[in-house]
Amino acid sequence: MAEQILTRLKTINRAVALIVGLGLLGTALFVLADILLRQVGSSFGGTDEISGYAMAIASSWGMAYAMLELGHVRIDILRARLAQGGRVLFDLFSLLVLSASITLIAVKCWPVLEKSLSNSSRANTPLETPLWWVQMPWMAGWIWFALMAWVTFLAALLLVWRREYESAERHIGAFGEAEMAEVHE
Repeated sequence: MAEQILTRLKTINRAVALIVGLGLLGTALFVLADILLRQVGSSFGGTDEISGYAMAIASSWGMAYAMLELGHVRIDILRARLAQGGRVLFDLFSLLVLSASITLIAVKCWPVLEKSLSNSSRANTPLETPLWWVQMPWMAGWIWFALMAWVTFLAALLLVWRREYESAERHIGAFGEAEMAEVHE
């Protein structure tokens, strides 16, 4: 069951990453069109602002994908010297700390959004973008990451509880470059 949950989370987050990637591609095309327009003396204006918003939103949503694809950086000098059971405990502890940290970030996003909503805040730019337009999907990305982190932690905890260390390590481990090639084969 835990293995199925983790596999399903990866599938869902790959779809999310594809959508986010398409959004970034759209933003890049918008910026490119603006650059071309500048060559003939015109411009959409605001492309720097819009691309900054796209990066903030993409970053928050992309974090869960990176976590499930084992793309987050960890220093594993101690972990690498342990037997499989010890490595999995380090991985589990790392995931617990990540889950707690991301939850704190997600919780702290709300006051930012709430203040923008209550003040009807707008960007101090020519576009005067209502900030909640950007902050809502940005906060949703952090909440998504926190949920994914906790579900991953609980599924991995279940695998460790059952002493399915190999499976747990495959889903939450930290691997070097050579080891990653073996994991994804």
